[in-house]
Amino acid sequence: MRARVLYRRRGALAPDTVGRIRLRTLPTDIDLLGHMNNGRYASLFDLGRFDLLVRTGIWQAMSERGWYGVVASESVTFRKSLQLWQRFTVETRIIGHDDKAVYQMHRAVVRGEVYAEMVLRVRFLRRGGGIVPIEELFEALHRPDTLAPLPQWINDWAAGAALPSTRVPAPSVWP
Repeated sequence: MRARVLYRRRGALAPDTVGRIRLRTLPTDIDLLGHMNNGRYASLFDLGRFDLLVRTGIWQAMSERGWYGVVASESVTFRKSLQLWQRFTVETRIIGHDDKAVYQMHRAVVRGEVYAEMVLRVRFLRRGGGIVPIEELFEALHRPDTLAPLPQWINDWAAGAALPSTRVPAPSVWP
C-alpha cells in the first residue's frame, strides 16, 4: 500500500534506484537459537522486491500485460544475526540483466552495516507462456535501459547455479 501511494504521489523511480523499507525482527521471525530464522530473510526480502517493483512502475507494466516474475535462483550470505525486536532496513536494488533475467540484490542493514545479503535471478514470464525479453520490459516502462553491465561474478554465479532446462530430463542422482 505504501509503495502504491508513493508511486502515485512521486512518480516512478529509476530502475537502478536503491529501495528501502524499515522493518523490525518479530517473534515469528526468530528460530530456536534466538535470532532471525534463515528462511525468513527471503520472505522479508520479498517485501523489498515488491516495494521496488511497484515504485519503479515495473509492477504496473507487468499487471497490464499479463506478465509475472519468478525467482529462478537465489543465494544468501549471512554476516551477523538479527535479534528479536531489532530494527533493520531492507535495501533492494536491480543490479543488471542478461538476455533472459534481471538480477537483484537485497541487504539487511543495521545503522549502515550489512548483516545479510541475497542475490536473485528473476525471470519475467507471460501468463500465456514464454519469457518477456528485457528490451520489451524497458519499452513497457517507457525508459531506456540505463543499468550497468553485470559484474563478472554475477555471470559466474548464474552459470554455476543453473539447473538444466525444463525441456530436458533432470534426474536426481547423487554421486
